[in-house]
Amino acid sequence: MPDPSTQTVALITGASRGLGAALAEALAPTHHIIAVARTTGALEELDDRIKAQGGSATLAPLDITDDGAMQHLCKSTHDRWGGVSLWLHTAIHGAPLSPTSHLDTKDFDKSLATNTIAAQRLIAYVEPLLGREGQAVFFDDTRAGEKFFGSYGATKTAQMALARSWQAETVKTGPRVTILEPKPMPTSLRARFFPGEDRAPLADPHAEAARLLSALA
Repeated sequence: MPDPSTQTVALITGASRGLGAALAEALAPTHHIIAVARTTGALEELDDRIKAQGGSATLAPLDITDDGAMQHLCKSTHDRWGGVSLWLHTAIHGAPLSPTSHLDTKDFDKSLATNTIAAQRLIAYVEPLLGREGQAVFFDDTRAGEKFFGSYGATKTAQMALARSWQAETVKTGPRVTILEPKPMPTSLRARFFPGEDRAPLADPHAEAARLLSALA
């Protein structure tokens, strides 16, 4: 197994399932993975899969809305590795679909906290870890404005506005900020949005992870 202290480090927020887990597995042969997610069991299963292919991971079973925990994680990452070369942000909260006039306040607040506020804080905390040469990757979703997607659409769009502003601001100074658009995949998030959907035509997360990573400069 490679020595984690000498490997290139990738930070993945939302790493336990779906695209985040697939990205972690795809990067594991070349990167030490810092895997952040709330679900300890799913992170441990990811760790087993990474170890099975000879990789290594540091598991961080944390909620990205816990500001103190995120500050501590970033400081610990700096102290141990000095920084990261890659940050992939896949963490998201998908509130139940609802007419905009009937949005549940608690669900909307959770969407705002996870999808927008946490992203804003993480940009501030992770930028020093990336330095001039690192790369941050966000994943766009074009559902904003569709009926019943008010909570998810509004907060995800706000996240992407932050990412695009950061992208424009760092063109000359770094880090590089990249925005990619995944194909529809059979994730648990999509299953909540579209229960009963025929999942056969959807893209395999591992194949999609490989496609997206190949697009990185």
